[in-house]
Amino acid sequence: MTTSNPHSATGKICYIEIPATDIRRSAQFYERTFGWKTRQRGDGALAFDDAFGEVSGTWVLGRPPSTEPGLMVYIMVADAARTVDAVLAAGGEIVQPIHPDQREVVARFRDPGGNVLGIYQDPGLAEAQAQQR
Repeated sequence: MTTSNPHSATGKICYIEIPATDIRRSAQFYERTFGWKTRQRGDGALAFDDAFGEVSGTWVLGRPPSTEPGLMVYIMVADAARTVDAVLAAGGEIVQPIHPDQREVVARFRDPGGNVLGIYQDPGLAEAQAQQR
């Protein structure tokens, strides 16, 4: 099956709700750390689109944060070490640092709402992004 938009298909993850204790603080964290874009939805809620515009979502109050790894969401980055620094600078916490001897370059962080998510360094992404500039 082919579609006119290769990024739309049955089975694609498209929307995420992230528990938050302070929606503005969480929004600023993801904007600063990962370049997510925020926008006001028609219902007044603050929503986000990831840096590529492929996944959208919102922050929600009144839900417990995902504080322990269960279902893990990893955010793709070009440079995991630089992103770890950005997480810390934006008010997050590193709960699993980069392990230099592992085949995959990953780390886990806690966002301002208490959620634990992952960072995944995509091999070759830094070079590909540099060529696009």
